[in-house]
Amino acid sequence: MKYVIWVFWPAFIAAGIAETIFFTMIDPEQLYLFGQRVEWSVTATYSTGFLLFWLVCIGSSLMTYLMMPRDAKEALMKAAGDRDDLARPKRREPRSVGR
Repeated sequence: MKYVIWVFWPAFIAAGIAETIFFTMIDPEQLYLFGQRVEWSVTATYSTGFLLFWLVCIGSSLMTYLMMPRDAKEALMKAAGDRDDLARPKRREPRSVGR
């Protein structure tokens, strides 16, 4: 699962940045696709735009991961260790009061 996170999470962040920049410069109500005006609601345009940006960024992150040298992949796996959740370290068992 952590390998999927290594691809999807950076892609999610990059898609959010790309969408913010894109829709800061372009009004979703004035978009044209194949010469025809897009008749979707603003929310639907933002959502579809984000999903398309995310798919492109997933492709980019996946290609980067697949093209990494084996040594770099092994170093990533070693750095991750046996941690199941890369966001938080595993919890330690509470110490007993009598010790």
